[in-house]
Order: sequence, then C-alpha cells, then structure tokens
Amino acid sequence: MTRELSDVLADYLALRRSLGFSLNRDAKLLAQFIGYLGERGTTTITVADAVTWASLPVGGSPGWLAFRLAVVRGFATYLHTLDPATQIPPRGLLPGGTRRAVPYLYSPSDIAALMAQAETLKTPLRTATIQTFIGVMAITGMRGGEVVALDDDDFDPGRGLLEVRHAKLGKWRRLPLHPTTVTAINDYRRLRDRYFPVPVSPALLVSMAGTRLNYINVGQTFARLARRAGLAGRSGASRPRPHDLRHAFAVATLLDWCRDGGDVAARMPLLSAYLGHTEPANTYWYLQAAPELLAEAARRLDPEDRKPRQREPR
Repeated sequence: MTRELSDVLADYLALRRSLGFSLNRDAKLLAQFIGYLGERGTTTITVADAVTWASLPVGGSPGWLAFRLAVVRGFATYLHTLDPATQIPPRGLLPGGTRRAVPYLYSPSDIAALMAQAETLKTPLRTATIQTFIGVMAITGMRGGEVVALDDDDFDPGRGLLEVRHAKLGKWRRLPLHPTTVTAINDYRRLRDRYFPVPVSPALLVSMAGTRLNYINVGQTFARLARRAGLAGRSGASRPRPHDLRHAFAVATLLDWCRDGGDVAARMPLLSAYLGHTEPANTYWYLQAAPELLAEAARRLDPEDRKPRQREPR
C-alpha cells in the first residue's frame, strides 16, 4: 500500500466515521484497492483502474461489483478535492447496484397470523420472545437491530418509555408506549425471569440460552412463520421481512394523518424523529411506498372529495 494514499484513506475513514458511519467493509475494500494500485505502480485513481479492480472477483454478482465501484467512487470524490488529477468513476458504469426493496405492508390480520404461528414454537419462552419482538416492531416502528439491542434497563415501565441507544448512525431517542404495550413487555419480563432468575445477559429479549438474540436467527424464524401464515409476497421484490413491520407502521401513521385532514407536511418531522431518521427527506420515501397513500393523496387534491368523511374501522 502506498504511504500517501494510505494516509489519505485514514483521514477519509476518520471523517466519515465521525459522522456515524462504521465503514468496516468499505475500509477493507479500499485497502485492497490501494494495494492493487501499488502493485501497478500508480498513486492516482483513474476510471479505468477503478472499473478493472471492481470487476476482478470471478463470478461476482452484478450488485457486488457495482458496490465495489461505488465504494471507490466515494473515496475518489473525497480525494479529488485534494488531487484534481483523481478521476471519479461516474455512476452506471457497471450493471447492478442496490435497489430499495418494495415493502410488504402488513395488515392487522397479517400480524395476528404471525403471532398465532409463533404459538407453535418449541417453548413458551421462545414463543413469547418472538411475539414480543414482532409486537414491539409493529407498534413502535423500530428497526429490528434496535429491538435486539435493547437492554432491560432501556425499558421504563413507570413512564411507559423505551430508550433506543443503539440506533443507526448513533442517533438516540425515547419512544412513548401505549399502556397495553407496557403490560405486554412486563408480562414477557416476568416469564423470562422465571427461566433465568440470575440474568445471563442484560438484554431485554433473550434466546433460549438467556443470551441476546441474534438478528439473523430471528429473521430465519420470522420467515418460517410468515410462510406458515400464508403471507405471500406480491412479487420477488416484495416478500415479508421483519423490517417491513417498520414500513407498515410508518405507512399506517401517514394514512391516519391523511384521513384525519391534518397537515401531513407539518407532522413529518415528528415521524422522522420517532423513526430515528436523520432528516424528514428520508421519511418522505414512505409517501411512494404504498398505493394506499398515493390514492389518499390524490383524494385530498380533488376539490370535490375534500369533505370530511366517516373513518372506516381498521
């Protein structure tokens, strides 16, 4: 690895990590890329070298090759401010790339079906753990990783709050809970404590060994429950995932706001803060995530259909 590029890479990673990005995979790939440049005896990034290196893995998927090039593009953009000779690979040079998955929007009956299927799990603790995981995600819109990372001390039953300390980009927030949710979490804790009077871990939700849940394992269990519940994806790009409980929460909230005639734009910062988004622009994505929202927006723009209407039961 050339010394000059090594120093610049360290500065680049330090800068982005100060903004909350972990960049472990990016750091590894960029170190490999700089090593590749060193082997070729060059210290200047060119589009040709970037594309050649990104395309090196034999049998790599188009998405993976495009990701490799995107990592180089980010570093090259930073380096170009220091060395104008650095070439920035334009977007679209390689096929593939990431596309945001189409969310599967759960209905109340879908969530009830998942809860019912969880009753078939091997032990009462496993059943209660998965049901509580699903319930917390559905009622708060938290990310699955945030739910798994909750410690028992993050739950304040007296004030009815969850403290989310291990959030994306290091953002911290407190979420108010409905009394029924507080009761459900307290019921789970009592059952958990009967299994483990002496805690094995500080986690709120625990595995059958008393340790913190593994999100990958939870996802695999969730997928089995979804299949047994008959929750079929609308397409290959829209299949039931735990993360879609978060999408369903956001869409349901926006639908309620649209239907009650309030100022949705004024409320968006509140939803952004609740979801832990860095800015409202990230939350606006949900406006195009569901046909129901688009239809409701169109209805509100129709002068003949702006009269208040009786809300339908949900």
